[in-house]
Amino acid sequence: MALSRVSLIMILVAVTVIVPCLCTDYMVGDDVGWRLGVDYSAWARGKDFRVGDTLVFKYYPGAHNVVEVNETDYRNCASSNVSRVPSTSGIDIVNLTTPGTKGYICSIGEHCSGGMKLAITVSSTNGLTLAPFSSSSSPTSGAHEVSPLKSWVLSVLMIVVMWAFMMIMV
Repeated sequence: MALSRVSLIMILVAVTVIVPCLCTDYMVGDDVGWRLGVDYSAWARGKDFRVGDTLVFKYYPGAHNVVEVNETDYRNCASSNVSRVPSTSGIDIVNLTTPGTKGYICSIGEHCSGGMKLAITVSSTNGLTLAPFSSSSSPTSGAHEVSPLKSWVLSVLMIVVMWAFMMIMV
């Protein structure tokens, strides 16, 4: 009986450690970052954003900012919510904590109308998706980016779970 308790504790520890590792960090614009001249709709196309993932906006501080906006403000390239303070650090991390459509713009000058805006659809962990802001964007492909390290960690977790199950059955 003691062995089965130890096995169950090992499973709980493994799941607690592994599950956060399955989230993805997306560098907005990849190597180019957050700046003018990038097609962020094309960048987001095919990505499967999920609750728990993060967006990282990297740019030169003072040259740009990041403001989360609603659908109307996204379309109008404006921020009507005065309580939303723009992020200005140059490396802004946005945690995707809820499913739904999310919009981000640069509110400096005409940057948003020049293309510095991003709309994404965040799905819950069960795969539920909602419609994106722009009807012109194609649906996400469902292929979630997982690094080789995350794949390795998931494999180790599965081995631990199988081992624990076998130990309980003995």
